[in-house]
Amino acid sequence: MAQKQDVLRLPAERLYEEELEALKEADKEAKPAGWQLSPKSVLTFITGGQAGATTITPKYIGNKRLVEMAIATLLTDRALLLIGEPGTAKSWLSENLTAAIHGDSSKVIQGTAGTSEEHVRYSWNYAMLLAQGPSDQALIRSPIFRAMECGGIARFEEISRCASEVQDALISILSEKTIAIPELNREAAAERGFSIIATANTRDRGVNEMSAALKRRFNIVVLPAPSSLETEIDIVRRRVGEISSNYELKAAQPDDDTIRKVVTIFRELRSGTTLEGKEKVKPPTGVISTAEAISLLTGSMALAGSFGDGRISDEDVAAGLQGAIVKDEEKDRIAWKEYLENVMKKRGASWRSLYGACTEMNR
Repeated sequence: MAQKQDVLRLPAERLYEEELEALKEADKEAKPAGWQLSPKSVLTFITGGQAGATTITPKYIGNKRLVEMAIATLLTDRALLLIGEPGTAKSWLSENLTAAIHGDSSKVIQGTAGTSEEHVRYSWNYAMLLAQGPSDQALIRSPIFRAMECGGIARFEEISRCASEVQDALISILSEKTIAIPELNREAAAERGFSIIATANTRDRGVNEMSAALKRRFNIVVLPAPSSLETEIDIVRRRVGEISSNYELKAAQPDDDTIRKVVTIFRELRSGTTLEGKEKVKPPTGVISTAEAISLLTGSMALAGSFGDGRISDEDVAAGLQGAIVKDEEKDRIAWKEYLENVMKKRGASWRSLYGACTEMNR
């Protein structure tokens, strides 16, 4: 197995391996069938706390009750659907819940327009199929199929990106907890503990609406955008620290003032008004999410470490803001320029340097 430092992105069960081991050792509560931790320990893993002498870092910062509802759903025979705006940590929560409960978050289907029913059920090794006919050896099991066999959790990302007939292939699986294999004249039944966590983006409404029949098979938890400026700053600070450490960027972490400015800009552009509510702001056409803010700041660190003195400058931040906000060259450039002139320019000396760098980038 590759060492941690050799892997660009570790799955949650390896990234937080020490925390999970500490929780297992300290966990004295009853564990549901197929779970490696009790529900309370899963909650501690997600929201933070202590396991003996080990500090458990929070993986999701938000309404604790929403996490409790998600965990409670997975204790039943219902699947879980996490819905929210881009950047509300749907995939991150899905991965960490799966890592805490089963220690394997790798059984994933990424929903796209090209996802087929075979990705949901099974396909065949056609060379073996032609040589010896249908057999277990020729069967290629989907991530959902494999999760059913071991009583694990499969993750279905961006489910509304899939065609309706692909989504509806889930209905019988979620209802009957079996996959029929007529070619082998048998059915594969799910082991106890099996479930599915799906995610859906509210920006994708109208792309491929989920049928009422499919929605009934899920318990739905809506994840809101960070409720306050301070909460979003905390999320960004934590995630930038984790990601930049993994990338080994040769730059200092962004200071609190830089993070606050970036988050303020994003919240105002996202909401269409300044934080004080005194002035309307024209939103850009693209997604201005917390995830984008995290990406912007890690990118600024890469710039500072590779081409600067290792400290994030306003020019580094301005370059990131330009790329994050101006997705449509015509419309977004105008919206961004209006924000610079009508909001940022009026914020005084502490914003002057960033305003100048952003203005220079937007010419």
